Amino acid sequence: MKIEINNLNKVYRGNVHALRDLNLTIGGGMFGLLGPNGAGKTTLMRILAGILHSTNGSLQIGPYDGTTEKGRTGLKQVLGYLPQDLGVYPDLSAREFLDYVAILKGLDDRTFRRRRVEELLETVALSDVANRKLKTYSGGMKRRAGIAQALLNDPQFLIVDEPTAGLDPEERIRFRNLLSDLAGERTVLLSTHIVEDIAQTCQNIAVMKSGQVIFSGTIAQMLEETREKTWIVTTSGSKPQGEFSVISTLNMGHSIQYRIVGDAHEVHRLSPTIPSANIVATEPGLEDGYVWFMSTHRNNSYATSSTL
Repeated sequence: MKIEINNLNKVYRGNVHALRDLNLTIGGGMFGLLGPNGAGKTTLMRILAGILHSTNGSLQIGPYDGTTEKGRTGLKQVLGYLPQDLGVYPDLSAREFLDYVAILKGLDDRTFRRRRVEELLETVALSDVANRKLKTYSGGMKRRAGIAQALLNDPQFLIVDEPTAGLDPEERIRFRNLLSDLAGERTVLLSTHIVEDIAQTCQNIAVMKSGQVIFSGTIAQMLEETREKTWIVTTSGSKPQGEFSVISTLNMGHSIQYRIVGDAHEVHRLSPTIPSANIVATEPGLEDGYVWFMSTHRNNSYATSSTL
């Protein structure tokens, strides 16, 4: 399902601009939306899900016009949504919870509904604990119950907002693998501020900052933009200072190794105090690319609208 967003704006009371002339095209499969807290990601997710209305702009989700009541009503039939904070019923079991949500979604045939609930409990690996109350579940188990409810109507478009926030490493890996498996026959939009989640699941991404898209393309394209801007600086002296971003620090015993993102001329200004042999260009990763775009974005100079 193709999503076309053009010049989308959302202005809250007090003239607070959550989205500013946002442009983005999303194709099928897994798509990552990356940005810091407050970038406007959740506002965009809620507009895509039909929960919020945009102030102006156009939004086409498959055959549905997301700016009209008719379009939003039709979209709900093909949409699955896992919000950042899923309100669950703590005294219901997972099986009862899914059955209840299925009724709300219009799955009236009791035999079909129960079969669908059991299929999804198996899909999210909760079958063995399906009769336990949700209040006894771990954070990761609740998130898996959440993705199961989002899949009840077999959606063509699945939105997941910050799905791994607060999960332990094992649960994060399990959830990322589950999302990748689900993306085969549908569009899955993964919104997060966790770079690793995007790196492990998506090829096509967009980066948001201050309500705008500042990059849209493939991870490979982002890394190409960051090539020759990522450096390893090794020194036994003080921490390097300059117009660049320090990504990580590694204590080597007699020296400290810094991973830095910045323009070559800015980094090489360190050479009076650090020998040039200790300043070496290195291949960028997604985190390097993300930091580069976030730090160099000025007045939307990097904003793009790409078809993926």
